[in-house]
Amino acid sequence: MPRRAAAAVALLCLPAALAVVVWSLIRSPLQLVLGLVLILLAVTAAWTALVHHGVSRLLAAIAALVALAATVALPDIRVVAVIAVLTGLTVLSAATAELAIAHDLTPATTTRAVGPARHGALLMNPWSGGGKVARFELEDKARELGVTPIVLRRGQDLRKLAEQAVADGADVLGMAGGDGSQALVADVARRHGVAFVCVPAGTRNHFALDLGLDRDDVPAALAAFGDALERRVDLALLGDLVFVNNVSLGVYATVVQSGAYRDAKLTTTTQLLPDLLGPQAPGFDLRFTRPDGSAAQAADIVLVSNGAYHLESLRGFGTRGSLDAGVLGVVTVTVDRARDVTALLSAEAAGTLRHFRGYRDWTAREFEIDSGQPLLDVGVDGEALRLPPPLRFRSLPGALRVRVPAGLAGGAAPPTRPAEGFTALWQVLWGRPARRRA
Repeated sequence: MPRRAAAAVALLCLPAALAVVVWSLIRSPLQLVLGLVLILLAVTAAWTALVHHGVSRLLAAIAALVALAATVALPDIRVVAVIAVLTGLTVLSAATAELAIAHDLTPATTTRAVGPARHGALLMNPWSGGGKVARFELEDKARELGVTPIVLRRGQDLRKLAEQAVADGADVLGMAGGDGSQALVADVARRHGVAFVCVPAGTRNHFALDLGLDRDDVPAALAAFGDALERRVDLALLGDLVFVNNVSLGVYATVVQSGAYRDAKLTTTTQLLPDLLGPQAPGFDLRFTRPDGSAAQAADIVLVSNGAYHLESLRGFGTRGSLDAGVLGVVTVTVDRARDVTALLSAEAAGTLRHFRGYRDWTAREFEIDSGQPLLDVGVDGEALRLPPPLRFRSLPGALRVRVPAGLAGGAAPPTRPAEGFTALWQVLWGRPARRRA
């Protein structure tokens, strides 16, 4: 019943939004249109400010503030309320739709039931996620389950600790930390053929999300050391370096190189964007071959992922419908400084990145990036590195045995197209499953 109620709310949001728009158009059509135009101007001016220095940045920021002030100062204040209500209905519709259909649209995976670990070991990074290991008392909870806790200390090597745990007889290795730590311990598990448990104690934990774990309930993942479901998932290689999520190059990879990024993400990004995407920015020397065989000499964003991401926005890098397809996902975004920056911002804000003219995506088992630069800024599962080109990527199909708590449905549900989502919601509303046909 909760899912049916959520489906009803999601479906009702559309006619409610249409009713709000019609009502506003009848009462004050010119002001509604003017309000939307002013908001568009404010967004465009704000982005212009971000990608410029000096006087240009100041003037664009003033223009953005003036446009916002003009929106609020419209004689009929209901225009602002209408825009706020439409935004709220959109958010509510998306949230309730996910609650209603995500379970049924979760891709099926091949799993097998396994018994408790004979000798489980859980490695923990106490600094990840702002101290989640201590906050959720993972060390004590691991001991209660008969799992050996191994807490990383200053100056210790995480890989060596994982190798030692296997040498001491561990048949299941777990990692409580961020995705970079997950990849390192997963690589050790892969090399020794032992099972792996992901405990989402980092900041983002995309790997845990796509495994279907609840990132807000960190201790729940420890149940995978008991009776559990085991499946095989892919890993990916950059040279000899394993990653579980993605490798980024270009704008994002350059921003995260800054030592101030982790403590001041927004400020650092604002300071660097003019030199990366501004009118005088030189662009990024990233050379690769497209799937049609044509050669690309530059791109502003390149994302190479372990499995294909469904991207509608660059925020958070989306989700993967499958972790066992045996392919790399490749996304490239190329921005024409003179005319594309505003279009990119609009596509990003609207969640329609795939429709941006500089966007390309495809899958491959192997991929290579070259450059005339001696070192390239690279973000590997969120960790900032500088590596010499060429960079060679390849997929490792089914390389890792992963255990998840018994009863977990599978991976994350990929976003659906509007027509498909509407049909799925209608099915759930009438008490029928929304799962896609194979």
